[in-house]
Amino acid sequence: MTWFLFAGDMLVMAFMAGLAVWALWGSSDEAVEKTAGIPLDDERDDA
Repeated sequence: MTWFLFAGDMLVMAFMAGLAVWALWGSSDEAVEKTAGIPLDDERDDA
């Protein structure tokens, strides 16, 4: 059972890493910078 959970965790990690690489690979630098700034912009009181 432990190996089953470990293998499942590794599959999820591989999927998430692949998703991040895929998202960053096809995006322009401006889009990546804008996306990376979302958590920082969330703290501002501009609203």
